[in-house]
Amino acid sequence: VFDLDGTLIDSEERSREAWLHVFQARGLPADEELIRSFVGRRGVDTRDLLLDRLPEHDPAELMAATHVFFHGPDQPPLEPMPGAVHLVRSIAAAGIPLGLVTSAGRRYAEESLVDLGVRELFAVVVTAEDVTVGKPDPEGYRGACRALGVPPAACVVFEDAPAGVAAAQAAGCYCVAVTTSHQAAELTAADRVVPDLTSVTWPLG
Repeated sequence: VFDLDGTLIDSEERSREAWLHVFQARGLPADEELIRSFVGRRGVDTRDLLLDRLPEHDPAELMAATHVFFHGPDQPPLEPMPGAVHLVRSIAAAGIPLGLVTSAGRRYAEESLVDLGVRELFAVVVTAEDVTVGKPDPEGYRGACRALGVPPAACVVFEDAPAGVAAAQAAGCYCVAVTTSHQAAELTAADRVVPDLTSVTWPLG
């Protein structure tokens, strides 16, 4: 089971740039710690973080402005993360069912998988709309395991953010973390930490 942003697609730096742009345009300090806390979180959870840290600003307006920057017409297409497409296709070729668990919305998730050329390989796609509680809660990963018909202990999760690693571990899955958006020291709860998915072969060695 794969996470999407920062694991399959190279989107986290653009997201960071979008938040920095929005903060700067409003005279807000470039709060890198706050921006990093958004990684792996649903929009509703990001809203709550904004309410807590920036109560004088409308979180819906900030998020909408960020969305406009992120999806702006001058932005290039999002690229796959190194090794991501090859690994997905290798696992699928081995007859292993694949799932996606993302804190993003369904339209974005589905379009991203289509752009990667791997949508047909994913039997299960769990998005922000499909859970009542987002990562680091394990609901999404538990739901994906049920839909795939496998126990969590038989599931391997690929993640890039502490919230996602915590969700996978709480669900009882084996977790491989990639250091594409966070330092290895922030991902030590994972069972294995690798630089990116080019470091992973299937079956896991």
